[in-house]
Amino acid sequence: MSIFFTKMSGSGNDFIIVDNRESVVKNSEKRDFVSKVCIPKVSVGADGVIFIESSEKVNFKWDFYNADGSSAEMCGNGGRCVARYAYEKNIASEKMAFETTAGIIKAEVKGNYVRIKLTNPENFKKNIDIDLNGKIYQVDSLNTGVPHAIIYTSDIIDEDVLGIGKSVRSHAIFSPAGTNVDFVQKQGPNELRIRTYERGIEDETLACGTGVVASALLASRAGMIQPPVSVQTQGGEVLKVDFKVTSEGETFGDVFLEGSTKIVFEGTLVEA
Repeated sequence: MSIFFTKMSGSGNDFIIVDNRESVVKNSEKRDFVSKVCIPKVSVGADGVIFIESSEKVNFKWDFYNADGSSAEMCGNGGRCVARYAYEKNIASEKMAFETTAGIIKAEVKGNYVRIKLTNPENFKKNIDIDLNGKIYQVDSLNTGVPHAIIYTSDIIDEDVLGIGKSVRSHAIFSPAGTNVDFVQKQGPNELRIRTYERGIEDETLACGTGVVASALLASRAGMIQPPVSVQTQGGEVLKVDFKVTSEGETFGDVFLEGSTKIVFEGTLVEA
C-alpha cells in the first residue's frame, strides 16, 4: 500500500508528516515504519515522524515518534510544522489546537511563520552535579513537554556536544527515561545560542524547539536574560521565546515558541 507524506523542516529539525485519520498506518506498525523511513540515504530520512489522528476534543491529535521509533510527548519544532501542515491541508484554520501526550497545544499560522503556546513547564531542578569520569558538570533541568538538562558554556563552538551530551543523556540521575541535553551560551542582552543532543535521535540536531524553550526559561531563571528571548540554533535560524514569570519567580506561564517552517517536499512511500 502506498502512503502519501509531506516532509517539513522547522529550523533544521526535519519531520515526515502522515495524515493518519483513516489509519493508513496501523498502531501496531508505526514503530517499525518510523525506524525505517527515518534512515537517511536509504529512505526519506528525518528526525521524526508525526501521524495526524482524529480528535474529539480539538482540531486533531498527533502521535509523534523519534527517529529510533521511540515515542515523545512533545516537540516544539514538530509542533510548529504540524500546525502549518494542518492549515495547508484544510484540517484546521489559522488558529488551532491539537492534542499531544504533553497536553493541548495551541497554534497560530501566519504564512510560513508559526507561533505555538506550549503547556506550562514542570519539574524544575537547579544546580545538579553530574560526575563524568571525575569531571563535574553543573546542570539545570526542566520539562518543557519533554525533559531537558541545560549546561551553560562560554565556548559553545568547541563543546563536545556528542560526547558529553550522550553521557548526560543516559546518566543515572535522569533514569529511566533519560533527558535531552542543551549547551547554552549568552550572545547578547536577551540573546542565546544553543546546541542540543537529542534523546531518541541520539545525536546533535540542528535545532530543538523544546530545548530552545527550556534554555530561555532557565537562563531567565538564572538572571542571564529577560523575555522575549531570541535563540540561535545550530542550523543558523533564530527562534523566539516569550513567557511570563510569576511574582514569586518560581514558575512560568504563557510560554510561546515562534519561528519559520518549510515544506521541503511531498511524495508517496511505496515501501518503507
